[in-house]
Amino acid sequence: MTAQLHGGLRPTELSALGVDAATLIDFSVNVSPLGPPDGVRAAIDAVELAAYPDPDCTALVAALSARLGVPPDRILVGNGSTELIHLVARVFVHRGQRPVALAPTFGEYAIATELAGGSLYPWQASAARGFRWNLKNKPDVLRRVSPPLVFVCNPNNPTGVYLGKDEVRTLAAALTGGPLLLDEAYVGFLDDPWNALDLVESGRVIVVRSLTKDYGLAGLRLGYLVAHPDVVAAVRRLQPAWSVNALAQAAGRAALADEDYPPRMRAAVREGKCELLAGLAELDLEVHAGSANFVLVRVGDGAALRLALLKRGFAVRDCASFGLPEYIRLGVRRVEACRALIAALPAALAEAAAASAVGVADGYDST
Repeated sequence: MTAQLHGGLRPTELSALGVDAATLIDFSVNVSPLGPPDGVRAAIDAVELAAYPDPDCTALVAALSARLGVPPDRILVGNGSTELIHLVARVFVHRGQRPVALAPTFGEYAIATELAGGSLYPWQASAARGFRWNLKNKPDVLRRVSPPLVFVCNPNNPTGVYLGKDEVRTLAAALTGGPLLLDEAYVGFLDDPWNALDLVESGRVIVVRSLTKDYGLAGLRLGYLVAHPDVVAAVRRLQPAWSVNALAQAAGRAALADEDYPPRMRAAVREGKCELLAGLAELDLEVHAGSANFVLVRVGDGAALRLALLKRGFAVRDCASFGLPEYIRLGVRRVEACRALIAALPAALAEAAAASAVGVADGYDST
């Protein structure tokens, strides 16, 4: 089986399995369980498709500036946070260099590094420590090795570990080479996050966030970066013209205008996550709940369970591409969907265990 680098549905795979995408419940992605805010569709319908989009995303940047309380020259909008991660890597990583990532984590850091000519050096955390990193000696190591870039996903994907402000500040203060890219794609799902934006003025921290996830806009791709103006200018020079289409810009403005949406979304995540955790506890599965809108679950053979659940109408993320083949990741959905998944899990777990046992007996280990 091929490791899944990202969540989301793959029509060719579903067709081969005879699964109807329209009836599938998707737990493989970590986006708002509410779908887009009500005003988004009307905003999209009003877009003039024959006109080129604003290459500077002026209105959306102004809306973000007002919401975040930072000047517009500190903000760059991108075609999803992934585009911005790749652009930052191209600015700071050069051939033969080794940026650092706190791992296991999002696979695009390694891909962006490789495309820039470098090779990612992971600082691994173990399940035995709850996937929390031992950071005691890391500032001294950073001063000594002077990496061109440090990737920190916070809360981390797929473990949900959330570092405190002092921990991130200490890492950033130790940098003598390039900056720290703080990927806050999931910070919008937290009830009481600390503010990372006041760290950017030093030029040592670049904050990247995802409107795609916060507002259920995965089909449009929309993210933004907050950094020192010099960093913003350097990244912007590498960004293709019209990178963010007019539909995404309009959707982003409409989403930000709905101030009631984020608290409703977070309430739905709290309720769905409680339902998931209670059901998983009854099944006696090892769970890393984390701080974000997903949970990491040890199931034995993640790929086999993913396939067994897919045939039952549920998509989950197997974590082989994170280096965790024994785990699956479950994005939080609405309570009713979470209950349905929990009900389907016992039979799927039994099927996956049987398939895995046959594979090992035949000399093929699916992990």
